[in-house]
Amino acid sequence: MQQHLIGGFFPATAGQVTVSDPTLTNDSDGEIAERVIDRPGIDRGVVFQQPTLFPWLSVRDNVQLASEFSKDRDSRAAKRKKAHELLDLVSLTYAADRYPHELSGGMQQRAQIARVLASMPETVLMDEPFGALDPFTREQLQAELLRTWHEDQPTIIFVTHSVEEAILLGHSVVVMAAHPGRILADVNVDHVAVPHPSGDRESIAAQLREAKADPAFVRLRHELSELIAQAHGEGEPLGSMPLGP
Repeated sequence: MQQHLIGGFFPATAGQVTVSDPTLTNDSDGEIAERVIDRPGIDRGVVFQQPTLFPWLSVRDNVQLASEFSKDRDSRAAKRKKAHELLDLVSLTYAADRYPHELSGGMQQRAQIARVLASMPETVLMDEPFGALDPFTREQLQAELLRTWHEDQPTIIFVTHSVEEAILLGHSVVVMAAHPGRILADVNVDHVAVPHPSGDRESIAAQLREAKADPAFVRLRHELSELIAQAHGEGEPLGSMPLGP
């Protein structure tokens, strides 16, 4: 639900969703002002759990269409060049002329990521995008996402039910519970993540596997898992669980 609120698809029933807007300043002190999110906008892109590519368009045209909604007023040739660069970024140039039904699930997700980035959003919302994939494809796309983020560095809000995935991909992990919705912990994980991914997808995937074997990673994964279990009525009290390094 929080993705729908941030995306502006549903109105908040209480409170407000705000984002810092560099184009706005407070008259009193000149600092960057907050803007209320109450509708979808081109500053936010969404990668859904199930790919939502247009089936009648090729992969290239799916990506290029998204660039029509970007803030840049580039020529059609420039947008086509940008689409090619993004497909190269997610290793899909060889499939540019294929249609969605000709792609595997992992390839469709990579195309969806490229399409979102083509609109040049400031924030990318990812709603369990790798949840339905097999372990190998999931690892490959985790590496691809880190490589892509390292190139453009948009803000990414990533929803996942995998503690391991949250630690691997995040700079901070926000643990939430339902009924009522609340934040249990906001944990910085930079000390165990892969902060500066380098190389191609395979080498980054190897870095991820190496990170998972780190004792600090194993400890934090256990602590967060215990925290989630306690939220469901199991495990030890929250106050007795120190988190972090």
